[in-house]
Amino acid sequence: MAGKRESRRPNRLAADRGVDIIGDVHACWDEFCQLLARLGYEQSKADGLYRHPAGRMLLSLGDITSRGPHSIKMLQFFIAHVRAGLAEMTDSNHGWKIARWLDGRQVTLRHGDEKVAAEFAAYERRCGTASLRKLQEESRWLLKTAPSHILLTIQSTPAAVAVHAGIRDEYIGKDSAVVQNFCRYGDVAGIAADGRPIRRDWTEAKQSPLTIVWGHDPRPQPERKRGAINIDQGCVFGGMLTAYRFPEDELVSVPARKNYSGEADNPLTR
Repeated sequence: MAGKRESRRPNRLAADRGVDIIGDVHACWDEFCQLLARLGYEQSKADGLYRHPAGRMLLSLGDITSRGPHSIKMLQFFIAHVRAGLAEMTDSNHGWKIARWLDGRQVTLRHGDEKVAAEFAAYERRCGTASLRKLQEESRWLLKTAPSHILLTIQSTPAAVAVHAGIRDEYIGKDSAVVQNFCRYGDVAGIAADGRPIRRDWTEAKQSPLTIVWGHDPRPQPERKRGAINIDQGCVFGGMLTAYRFPEDELVSVPARKNYSGEADNPLTR
């Protein structure tokens, strides 16, 4: 599969009927389903897909896999719902790593990505190689063609931006390798001695009037700063899973059932 290329999915999404933007799930399937119910989504008996009675759409900020226990369930959910036009998802750092792994690239799976490989191996033992290959190809498509960021429009006019780790004003609506990397990782100044990234506050330079909704960098509570709002509340570390309802400007959260990461020293405890 290595070298195969597809175009990225569109980076504009009409929000006239409402969009529910969901922060980093990290394979926390039970909390994700609980949040869907809180948001009013209902599962159809006919096809098993989740729909909102008012026609709202789901939008994930990425990092749906890794660290937590149910990466495959999350991948299968978004494969089905993106194809049905009921959901969309942005690119992300963990998503990009898993996409390259599925593409046959030489990557080192760590920081919870190794749990995805273990799930795929167990899936093959349970369902067979043919089913595994199908799931791998569908997952690779979902992750590799995700747009770097998504412009939310009201009556065709840009009103907000959804992005995984952050974005500079001049990158909004554009696409390049530089834009993609910034949107996946944020403004990284280097790597500290303990291996953690040194992050600059990209919101300090924000001048755009657009609301920017982002995740990636867990905070105990949703954080509003200079017209940007962080909705990664570290569910996989025992925090919360948060959704931002646009254009209502409402927050809905559910608590994590446990710290799935197994890491006592994590972003919520430092």
